[in-house]
Amino acid sequence: MGRAYQNRKESMAKTAGQKTRLYSRYGKELYVCAKNGGFDPDGNLALRHMITKAKKDQVPAHVIERALEKARGGGGEDYETARYEGFGPGGTMVIVDCLTDNGKRTFTEVRQAFVKNDAKLGSPGTVGHMFDHQAVFAFKGEDEEAVLEALMMADVDVADIEVEDGIISVFAPNTEFYKAKTALNEAFPETELEVEEIAFVPQTMTELTDPEVIAQFEKFQAALEDCDDVQNVYHNADIKA
Repeated sequence: MGRAYQNRKESMAKTAGQKTRLYSRYGKELYVCAKNGGFDPDGNLALRHMITKAKKDQVPAHVIERALEKARGGGGEDYETARYEGFGPGGTMVIVDCLTDNGKRTFTEVRQAFVKNDAKLGSPGTVGHMFDHQAVFAFKGEDEEAVLEALMMADVDVADIEVEDGIISVFAPNTEFYKAKTALNEAFPETELEVEEIAFVPQTMTELTDPEVIAQFEKFQAALEDCDDVQNVYHNADIKA
């Protein structure tokens, strides 16, 4: 698959053992979106997108509604964002995005995930300049010319379009997310967007071929996955198992 699939967020896996954590993470994001931008999805694009995304990841309706009710109540936790950057096993570059109500706890947990797995936590900006903050869309198709034409007609600033294995991946500046999504939906109403997100896309990939390094990297990913406050993990590892 193309870069959009290589760079999928590691924290949103849907195996049975991870469903509780998945629901918790969506609950936090829905709560923050609703509290910051209002409870009506028609007037809060970020909330509407998050609800659509949660449903696509099979988050139950009661989990979504509970998060919205909690935000309507006006109480509850006050979450803030935290971002950590560093180097993972094999010289890979990693960005970790968190939502936390206790920054000290989150830093300690993320730092331990790095320290215990042959990784090095850096200061802000350590690797961020090697990623592009982009709107990413991926869907089934082959005609990249038609997609490019539709986006250009909608005055979308397209950064790149790739076609690989019957999947078209579209990359645009993060500020163009809603404009690009609207253009794609209007031009190709029958097409389902399999990926629609704002992500950190690596400018270069680091190949991992050594089985021991690959195993260490996967252990590192699992350690970050176990941190309750971690929402998304972006990396430039290209695993050649």
